[in-house]
Amino acid sequence: MAKIVPLISSGESGPLGVLHLPRLWLKTSLDATGQLADDYPAVGAGFDSMVLDGLGLNKDEFLGYIKDSKPTYCQMEKWILEKKGGSLDAAAVKELNDAISGYIHDDETRAAICSDSDIADDGSIKDAVNLNNLDDWYCFHQSTLS
Repeated sequence: MAKIVPLISSGESGPLGVLHLPRLWLKTSLDATGQLADDYPAVGAGFDSMVLDGLGLNKDEFLGYIKDSKPTYCQMEKWILEKKGGSLDAAAVKELNDAISGYIHDDETRAAICSDSDIADDGSIKDAVNLNNLDDWYCFHQSTLS
């Protein structure tokens, strides 16, 4: 079975407007079927945990739902809404989205991603969302095309 590098950006949102949620769904769905690329955790300590915590979702319950139900993206969003009583707190979603879009990687992480992607580490790319995109594209290339 082929392992898949998740190529949905953390900068993407679905109908609920939560950044990174589509990527979290993709990663956990791939992991539930043994298809997530080995270097990727189903739920990591960064954006994945930020989204679960920001939405007030229990990690184990979320993973169990993904594994047992294998929902479409919109089914997962509906499940989240049901867990949250039918709506999300708009201020909490904005705070979460701002935290994701404003997150800056440390210098070492930035330098490594730039080096792997063969681009100058001149400080022009600082945000974690775009650096993570570069890292995903590099990992995809390494696992699939090289």
